[in-house]
Amino acid sequence: MQLASAAVPVSASPSKFAAAELSLPPTFPSQPPELVHEMVTVAHFSIQRVRELVEARPTLARAAWDWGFGDWESALGAASHVGNREIAEYLIAHGARPSLFSATMLGQLDVVRAFISAQPGAQRIPGPHSIPLLAHARAGGAVADPVLRYLESLGDAGAPPLAPLTDAEMTSLTGAYTFGPGPNDRVEVTIERRQLQFTRAGTTPRGLFHLGDHVFHPAGASAVRIRFAGDKLTVHDPDLVLTARRIG
Repeated sequence: MQLASAAVPVSASPSKFAAAELSLPPTFPSQPPELVHEMVTVAHFSIQRVRELVEARPTLARAAWDWGFGDWESALGAASHVGNREIAEYLIAHGARPSLFSATMLGQLDVVRAFISAQPGAQRIPGPHSIPLLAHARAGGAVADPVLRYLESLGDAGAPPLAPLTDAEMTSLTGAYTFGPGPNDRVEVTIERRQLQFTRAGTTPRGLFHLGDHVFHPAGASAVRIRFAGDKLTVHDPDLVLTARRIG
């Protein structure tokens, strides 16, 4: 017996079909950057939008975004450092990878103890934006109190001390620094909540942590150095990558 087969009309050739039906972004097969950015952003505060994004694209539960200088933050990391238990538990249930930081915020003392026992000194590793493990425990509220007490007993799970910086010194470093002729070839140094902020046009401001002698590292990137000397700003990541001069 001869089986009937479905023939593809000559007019519907595969190449024409692909051109008509598909419009792939240049980043394919990577996830669309705008969705990754949104996912990590809303994981701080909006369970409704988190659910919508994960239902549409399940792998976004594991999304991570570089806010600048390698300050990587996952969606779960975002929920963890602000103490959003509902979002954190939802993300883990949908494939996000649990971490020492999520366990700390969720009050999982046995997990935190085991992690630090297996990797001594892990309590000193900073989270996204240089937020220490101790702050994650505080964000967890009453449920995380046993973890908070345990971390406090270690004595070194908080943020390391920073070099002092007077208001006058901060003000003297603010301004616009340029490194080229383009509209984005400039850096604005401003003050927000008594912390210097480094912002390139079109990017998210990065808080600066003073190490001494007007040398800083940006939030979440302790290996990067930003130095101010006179009217000059330099960025080392780890080698020199940028030299900019203050305008005016």
